[in-house]
Amino acid sequence: MLTGKTKNIGVIGCPIEHSLSPLMQNIAITDSGLDYAYTAMLVHPHKLKEAIKGLQALNYRGVNVTIPHKIEVISLLDEIDENAKMIGAVNTILFEDNLIKGFNTDASGFINSLYNHKVKIKDEQAVLLGAGGAARAVIWGLIKAGIKSIVIGVRNPLKVQPLVDAFKDYLAIEAQDWTTDAFQSKLTDMSLLINATPLGMHPNLEEKPPIQWNKIKNRIVVYDLIYNPSITKFLSEAQQNGHKIMNGAEMLVEQGAESFKIWTGIMPNTKKMLQVL
Repeated sequence: MLTGKTKNIGVIGCPIEHSLSPLMQNIAITDSGLDYAYTAMLVHPHKLKEAIKGLQALNYRGVNVTIPHKIEVISLLDEIDENAKMIGAVNTILFEDNLIKGFNTDASGFINSLYNHKVKIKDEQAVLLGAGGAARAVIWGLIKAGIKSIVIGVRNPLKVQPLVDAFKDYLAIEAQDWTTDAFQSKLTDMSLLINATPLGMHPNLEEKPPIQWNKIKNRIVVYDLIYNPSITKFLSEAQQNGHKIMNGAEMLVEQGAESFKIWTGIMPNTKKMLQVL
């Protein structure tokens, strides 16, 4: 029940109607017994500055930030954490002590979802498909978890060289054309294959990255950041070839749980949050 003491949190984006965050965050609020309310708010890009100042003036505790504001919002904040600096994007804002603080919980959300399934990361080798904003979060999460090396598979390696350069001081990382034999040969020694592209997302269900499954000799973990559909064509093929598969639903929940903790100081029950997705 809303009261005069209810603390407000929410998510801003454009569009925002599709967001699953209100579902899982309000479940977390109820389960934690807190007097909070989480709502989705449409904010057009040209209104972003006014929206952030307005939320602060209205005494909001914090908000999640989604497309298209995750980069542009940084200039409106007083400080950002190390994760946001390395990923170059903010997905969580905290209003505290007259300051507007920015965080990024995507990297920890990704890694925590792997830890939930006892996936070994330290000193392992990964192949990452795609080089967008989600890929940056995955790379930084893997670096913090001690991954040995990452090969990025993309259509145009030269275009993503700045991404490689941003992280080359932390580990062995390279980008390759995913249509070449040289790239496909990299699949032999990896233990983790991640799709960070939108290929296969609803409604384009037949799309998938070009992976030659016969090149993979061992049983590996295949992770698709997409969660609609829950099993993409990419994951279906991985499963048919005997690999362990994971979709993006747990990452969504885990990054949301980290945001929840930033606002409330409490780590919510992620299993209950996952049940509503």
